[in-house]
Amino acid sequence: MDKTTVLKAIADETRMNILKLLLKHNYCVRALANELGLTEATVSQHLKTLREAGLLVGEKRGYYMHYAVQRDALNALATEIETLAALSPVPCKPKERNDCPATEKQGCPKKGQCDEVTKEFCHGTE
Repeated sequence: MDKTTVLKAIADETRMNILKLLLKHNYCVRALANELGLTEATVSQHLKTLREAGLLVGEKRGYYMHYAVQRDALNALATEIETLAALSPVPCKPKERNDCPATEKQGCPKKGQCDEVTKEFCHGTE
């Protein structure tokens, strides 16, 4: 699963609405178009993007293709996001880095006027 492709696919509001509908029920293009008030061509283009991202699978039933969500792909993305959210920040140690000095930098726009929060954020802590 390419996380960037998946995130781009679900970033669109219409595609997110399609996913929500398909999580509740399998639909064909015509039914989705009716539910969303869009043309079948528009829905087809959105479905293509979701399929290419690995979020949907289609099953041919007679003349129509019915779509279902690949829940494993959504669960994998959720796991990635939970892992990101669980990361703990590590304090900056300016003495160990050359790119994060604790003293005010030459180009500091408020030289000598930074409050403590700004100093810690911009200049680090010693």
